[in-house]
Amino acid sequence: MDVLYFAWVRERIGQPSDRIDSAPVTVMDLVEELRAREDRYAAAFADLSALRVAIDQELSDFDAPLQGAREVAFFPPMTGG
Repeated sequence: MDVLYFAWVRERIGQPSDRIDSAPVTVMDLVEELRAREDRYAAAFADLSALRVAIDQELSDFDAPLQGAREVAFFPPMTGG
């Protein structure tokens, strides 16, 4: 599965995406796996209230299942203007 990072999430991690070969069951399982990789991932995922997630380009929740997902994207909340 492809994991995409946008805005300050990408800046903290230092790259725009990752390819995950494991099979996390939920988004939260994926987050825990990413946090365990390195300090930069732990910093990016330290405050989940400041993040939104999309599975295959549809907004989702952190407890959503990932079965069959091809892409997961993490980004800060959108602001209007």
